[in-house]
Amino acid sequence: MLTICRVIKYAWRGEFDSIEVESLHAECFDHPPDAWDWSGQVQTHSLGWVCARDAARLVGWVNVAWDGGGHAFILDTSVTATHRRRGVATALIAAATAGARDAGCEWLHVDFEDHLIDFYFDACGFTPTNAGLIRL
Repeated sequence: MLTICRVIKYAWRGEFDSIEVESLHAECFDHPPDAWDWSGQVQTHSLGWVCARDAARLVGWVNVAWDGGGHAFILDTSVTATHRRRGVATALIAAATAGARDAGCEWLHVDFEDHLIDFYFDACGFTPTNAGLIRL
């Protein structure tokens, strides 16, 4: 039996099509795909983003929003079901961290649901902080 190992390629501010990001986001966040303009959104409001590709297929993506200064924010970390538990999300966050650091940011923030505590704290190196939230 021959096993072929593909290399996942990660690109800071990599090229993507809004349809492929929306399909991935819909899968990961359990909603029907929409016509969301991801490209316009991140080009206007984000410091950067990271695309993870297995050959030409987008298998992971994360958005790095920012305040225009020293604070960046992880949003929408997404990995397709076929590529989960293989280190893709951890590598996405590592690339996002490097991109934010290289851009001169001093802090990288993330918020997440409780079931992701081990991932963000243990695998990615975030530390707990106090934070607040108002549902609008």
